Amino acid sequence: MQICQNPNCSNPLNPDGNKFCLTCGHSNFSNLLVNRYRVLNLLGEGGFGKTYAAQDITRFDDPCVIKQFFPQVQGTAALAKAAELFKQEAKRLYELGENHSQIPRLMAYFEQGSSLYLVQEFIQGQTLLTELRQQTFTEEKIRQVLADLLPVLQFIHDRNVIHRDIKPENIMRRQSDGKLVLIDFGGAKQVTQTSLARQATGIFTVGYAPSEQMSGFASPASDLYALGATCARLLTQCLAGQDASGNLFDRLYDVYNAQWLWRDISQEKGISISDNLGQILDKLLKHLPRERYQSAAEVLQDLNNHPTQVAPTILSVPQPLSTPFQPSQTNNGLPLKNFEFDVVTVDEKGKEIDRKRQSANFFEEDLGNGVILEMVSIPGGSFMMGSPPREGYDFEKPQHEVKVLDFLMGKYPITQAQWQAIIGTNPSNFKGKKLPVENVSWNDAVEFCKKLSQKTGRRYRLPSEAEWEYSCRAKTTTPFHFGKTITTDLVNYNGNYTYASAPKGKYHKETTPVGSFSPNAFGLYDMHGNVWEWCQDYGHSNYNEAPTDGSAWLAGGDNTLRLMRGGSWLSNPTNCRSTNRLRSAANLRGDYFGFRLVL
Repeated sequence: MQICQNPNCSNPLNPDGNKFCLTCGHSNFSNLLVNRYRVLNLLGEGGFGKTYAAQDITRFDDPCVIKQFFPQVQGTAALAKAAELFKQEAKRLYELGENHSQIPRLMAYFEQGSSLYLVQEFIQGQTLLTELRQQTFTEEKIRQVLADLLPVLQFIHDRNVIHRDIKPENIMRRQSDGKLVLIDFGGAKQVTQTSLARQATGIFTVGYAPSEQMSGFASPASDLYALGATCARLLTQCLAGQDASGNLFDRLYDVYNAQWLWRDISQEKGISISDNLGQILDKLLKHLPRERYQSAAEVLQDLNNHPTQVAPTILSVPQPLSTPFQPSQTNNGLPLKNFEFDVVTVDEKGKEIDRKRQSANFFEEDLGNGVILEMVSIPGGSFMMGSPPREGYDFEKPQHEVKVLDFLMGKYPITQAQWQAIIGTNPSNFKGKKLPVENVSWNDAVEFCKKLSQKTGRRYRLPSEAEWEYSCRAKTTTPFHFGKTITTDLVNYNGNYTYASAPKGKYHKETTPVGSFSPNAFGLYDMHGNVWEWCQDYGHSNYNEAPTDGSAWLAGGDNTLRLMRGGSWLSNPTNCRSTNRLRSAANLRGDYFGFRLVL
């Protein structure tokens, strides 16, 4: 019999091989998961798997949450199919977390033994269930819950994802900024009409899920119902529970008449609410899906119509994904400024043949001590990613159409001053505040993104390869956004080499201050040359089966390798083309490796 390794416990372990002591909860894992994650203790378990608190030893022992899933199938073919669907789901969760600050980031997914694992960001804070035990929820607090979570639901529903398990335990108030974070997407599935997807909708919690979801059919209106049930229970302090015999009891919901009694309980407890909020809750909790709100945006509109709204917070209604980009002075509530610049085009000899005056909007992030990060608004659109048949390398093919949504991207590569402001050190070989930071690995860049996001409350990240190439091209189809070639008057690269019919030029043999050369038509500088720039994507040898929605490619390939784009001061001009790619180990550093951010 195995004994707990905790010297203060030493009790026998569970005979079924459980690695966690049932007496003290100590982790008795002797090895790291995938040589990276140190499991600390068991947080919970259910029919689908277990959840652990853990540390990532490759990222300064950062805390994380690991979810272990047990495939509910048998047979080699069925297990393989489950693993493939798991990867697809992991990719979907990754995209959600990387693009919304109120959804935990997915750090990794992997298979080990007969189990499947997700590694997610650890959110420091407490759930609304814990808050309910400490305080009462007034109308003002309920309105703030709705105002905070409805935009998150609109975001995930726009991406064809349903959460399926909204309840106080799955809503975390983040300690750093007080924002509500929607956790536990373990049951989320992309909305399809397949029988396999419908079988997966069996994930729900009694007391929060509507009848159609419990019957196997969920929709966005099901999540809105669960949010309404959550608010009603927080307001009345009435949670569903079990009696001494294990039977379910619920004062707030009359099962036989399919009727919510929250108004009766509120009156009984002397809880007063406005007609506006009462009507919103009633409509959220309608028994028939067609009688409920059909989108979170609709709920926000009614919430905003309250004549005596209790908070000055702007409740923005997210735009549908099909809405075309319109230049404006705000981007998701961010105040934007405008700047002007010249866009240069050259022929195959490097001779300037056109110069146009253009403008773009940008957002300024104050990093402190006079250090500013400028993020340029990039309009969404479609483009042909990769090199055409008679250009470039096989590594850059096949060329394929990709659609990218609008976003913000760093005007320049991250500078040494910006790195110093967030990390406090400077790893660069060539020193200078306005020089791009270099000698940074992919892991270092991700750590910077994490700390910057924590500091600002906004979700900064590395670009996907598709986002990077789209931004670099800036609506062009030539090898460089400047045209058919480049010169050392336009780009910092090894001037001893040439492309097309351009002449040789100056070789700086080091980085140059960001913004020293002309920008592209989006207003982005140094997209060719200066430093290679890290992207999110795994190392793939071509674009066969690559995503077409602008997302990072995080399935298949080699996950120990990451992609870089743009070339560097050391590169020949061929390697500075818009389509050129470089694969490198995620922990490798060099004085020609840098990065820029996406917001």
